[in-house]
Amino acid sequence: MKWLRTSGGGIVTADDGEPVLLRGVGIGGWLNMENFITGFPATESSHRQALRRALGERRAALLLGSLLDSFFGPPDAEFIASLRMNCVRIPVNYRHWEDDARPGTIDPAGFALLDRAVDACAAAGLYTVIDLHAAPGGQNHHWHSDNPFHKPLFWQHPHFQDRAVALWEAIAARYAQRPEVAGYNLLNEPADESRTALAGFYRRAVAAIRAVDGRHMVFLDGNRYAHEFAGFGEPFENAVYAVHQYPPPGAADGGPYPGQTGGRHFDADVVAAQFASMTSYMSEHGLPVWVGEFGPVYGAGAERDAQRRRLLADQIAIYTAAGAGWSLWTYKDIGVQGLVVTDPESGWMRRTKAFRAKKARLAADHWGATTDGMRDVLGPLMARFEREFPGFDPYPSGARRYAEQLVLSMCFAEPLAGEFAACFAGASEEDLGTLGESFAFRNCVPDEELCQVVAAS
Repeated sequence: MKWLRTSGGGIVTADDGEPVLLRGVGIGGWLNMENFITGFPATESSHRQALRRALGERRAALLLGSLLDSFFGPPDAEFIASLRMNCVRIPVNYRHWEDDARPGTIDPAGFALLDRAVDACAAAGLYTVIDLHAAPGGQNHHWHSDNPFHKPLFWQHPHFQDRAVALWEAIAARYAQRPEVAGYNLLNEPADESRTALAGFYRRAVAAIRAVDGRHMVFLDGNRYAHEFAGFGEPFENAVYAVHQYPPPGAADGGPYPGQTGGRHFDADVVAAQFASMTSYMSEHGLPVWVGEFGPVYGAGAERDAQRRRLLADQIAIYTAAGAGWSLWTYKDIGVQGLVVTDPESGWMRRTKAFRAKKARLAADHWGATTDGMRDVLGPLMARFEREFPGFDPYPSGARRYAEQLVLSMCFAEPLAGEFAACFAGASEEDLGTLGESFAFRNCVPDEELCQVVAAS
């Protein structure tokens, strides 16, 4: 595969300047686990801890090893390529390489699964983008950075940033000679409330990477969850700037599309205007744009799902017209957003069915669920909250999202971790060693209508 680099507002092959538009999908839920993708509650770390408590170290390792070994491999890469995509974004959690008990010590064994994914994608003609989705201390407020708190401590403690830079040095050294790796996505959805620390971190990380690897592109998410570029200053060379766009009609509680959501009308023109606003920094400087994440949530009924596929098609058309590459979220899950979904009759899904119904009733997942079943909790709470703190508007999303995270995604979600682990407590060692195969491509089902939208783009 050819080396890639930036040129003006696009990406080209390094040797002959042939334009390349990176169009692909992210492998969420694998090397960085997310609760709605495989069904567990709260954060990856609390999930792993609960499994160890319920099953013991060896049995928990059997289950998690089966999942990690099965979730992504050559058949998945070949299927992605068959949909006319050419890129895979691989989110990773720093804990594959570094233990918090031994900060600064990089374990080379952490590369085993990542190497395998890069190799499988290259064999299928797919570029890869390595994405640090969970950094030490948490670079944003939420579960998807494996943050057990509700504050991104990454920005408050320099040693967390030091560790992230050291990890990028190790990753860059590992893949410095691999052209099939398109580049390095330095931080997923950073949330720096000061709006000053992110640019400084990027300067440090880019310099450290280029000291060991001078060829690969860097992909830089905007601040406030890949939305804002204020304070970025002069652009970096050989850098792609990334936004994430999730229009409200595509959320679990979103309204019709086109139509009203949250008292506002949304259609293709509105989505395009939002995208243009988000990418004004790139337009001003003539820089490449990459939409690192986008994609509606499904499962709201045939009519609403069809409207959301229309939203997806509109977004892809908008990005293509703007010359922007993109990476759909997400490739595989239990039926929320995935191009490929698990079989409802698989062992994993049958064992967790009752638990997942309870978790949905409690709205313990921030993503892919509505809060309808928790109105008796949230209604009185927010009424009192608004009376007591009428001017409280916490970064990044306001008082209601702040309260929902604390009450639902933490207070109600954390006690559920043990209940999810208990779903596997009675399994034999043989079953534990194969349950993860529920996520193997051969045992999953492509969402044909969704895949057609992507393949036709």
